[in-house]
Amino acid sequence: MSAIEQRSIQSGLANTAVDKFRRLIPAAGAISYPFWLDGFHLAVSPPGGPLSAVRMIGAALCLFAATAMPLLGLACAFWMTSATIQTAPSPFELRARRLAYGAIGAPPLFVLTGVGLGLLHIPVSDELVWVAGWLAASIFVMLGSESEPAPAAPSVSAASSIAKWRVVHGVAAVIILVYVSFHLTNHLLGLLGPDVHAAVMKMGRQVYRSPVVEPVLVALLLFQVAVGVRLAWRWSSLPVDAYRVFQIGSGAYLAAFILAHLNSAFVSARAVRHIETDWAWASGAPTGLIHDAWSIRLVPHYALGVFFVLAHLSSGLRGVLIAHGVGVTVANRIWTAGLVASGFVSVAIISGLCGARI
Repeated sequence: MSAIEQRSIQSGLANTAVDKFRRLIPAAGAISYPFWLDGFHLAVSPPGGPLSAVRMIGAALCLFAATAMPLLGLACAFWMTSATIQTAPSPFELRARRLAYGAIGAPPLFVLTGVGLGLLHIPVSDELVWVAGWLAASIFVMLGSESEPAPAAPSVSAASSIAKWRVVHGVAAVIILVYVSFHLTNHLLGLLGPDVHAAVMKMGRQVYRSPVVEPVLVALLLFQVAVGVRLAWRWSSLPVDAYRVFQIGSGAYLAAFILAHLNSAFVSARAVRHIETDWAWASGAPTGLIHDAWSIRLVPHYALGVFFVLAHLSSGLRGVLIAHGVGVTVANRIWTAGLVASGFVSVAIISGLCGARI
């Protein structure tokens, strides 16, 4: 073999290795997530005196990086999907794609990790467990075969089953939307002060905390997680467009968020610690979300939770509109408007939780 041929083979192997590691970018972003939060806390917690401009800029950049990290997973999921749109993905490619979707849920998964370790009384750093978990997931992806499987077209019965689950998922979402609308409106009223929030919450709890409604609501939320994961698992293996990638990604975030939020509220707060899940609990009083080293993780967790729940509903609405004859252009504009509105509501709610008042 000539030297030129050897260099060509080595170059090809290097390119393959680089491409494989590129697909682990979402995992690297997820691993970095808690350390951006650490950087923010260090920047806003000087020994004394007012914050300098440098510290303020550094804090803002760290918090922006932490909040934007899930969007890196979303972008990589789209790249990995479009890159193999004409062919069936290999086991390695499919694992990498699903890892990217999982990375989108990093904020609630990190909350779940911290609360879970506390409930289990495991005296190990949640950051250590976090890094170890993502490294293990990365190794699992790298061990996936690169041989392309024979494309298997879904059977008629399987496609019909998925279609039925989509309908059921949508119907359940409409029911849950009643609660979500009240819950988000109640949090928006936090901008007027904790007393206003508490008064409205007290009225609402007479309904959604009743012995009849609360179990049904929790069951519906868990049902949505189960069905949503089933649908996402199915769609993540298929060639889909950017709108579907966003719908899968936002759904992945919500699945992690619902599990983390139910665990924090029902198990940790109400069942174990016997504390009220009111405004003080949500806003990390008395220290607040911003200045507490642990609670700062709740800022991206809450902000993206509000954004993705509304954006996911907008994605569902887009699909319903197109299915009922509305033009794609019109449906896309409605979807875009929904995302913009979701962003405004998210900023308003997290600002209230962090102390802003009007």
